[in-house]
Amino acid sequence: MMGWYIVFINIISFLTMAIDKHKAKHRKWRISERTIWLLALAGGAVGATAGMYSFRHKTKHRVFRYGLPMLAVIDIYTSITLYW
Repeated sequence: MMGWYIVFINIISFLTMAIDKHKAKHRKWRISERTIWLLALAGGAVGATAGMYSFRHKTKHRVFRYGLPMLAVIDIYTSITLYW
């Protein structure tokens, strides 16, 4: 059951980065950075990191460029140690 949660939250995080990038390009109301961080902290750091690099979004922000990948490594390590 928890495995499905991890998959779901990472898909949502990835899509959130895609949607926010689309909104940024079209100068529309944006998704807050707080929301992106909350999704990443809820287990979606891998998806958010993949979205960040796939869409080249938030890569100029040091806190995202270094923080999301670091959090993703922690998420992966935690998942491996808890589920294996």
